Amino acid sequence: QVQLVESGGGLVQAGGSLRLSCAASGRTFSYGTMAWFRQAPGKEREFVAFSTWSDGSTGYVDSVKGRFTISRDNAKNTMYLQMNNLAPEDTALYYCAAGNPAYSFRHYRTRYDYWGQGTQVTVSS
Repeated sequence: QVQLVESGGGLVQAGGSLRLSCAASGRTFSYGTMAWFRQAPGKEREFVAFSTWSDGSTGYVDSVKGRFTISRDNAKNTMYLQMNNLAPEDTALYYCAAGNPAYSFRHYRTRYDYWGQGTQVTVSS
């Protein structure tokens, strides 16, 4: 089993920044990709960003490119999401996920086996 715990959410004004963290424990060697997803009220959970350990590749949804950066600290088994220039439409519950999705499916939430409980990000206008 893998346990994921998110932190770092909060309330910020538009244009501000937050850094989310996802601490992993347990069988951390059992997955090759970690990702961030988010879910706004009344909407489906959507992909935000992924990072694959084996080759360091990353990917982002178009709406956050240039504003969000995913990174990791292997020694701490922790993944981060640096979010800059936040906008009200970024308001959501942010989840981290871990799994072994095939390369072309890393943005699909159904391809991830482990999920955290989420951390709330609220951006005021």
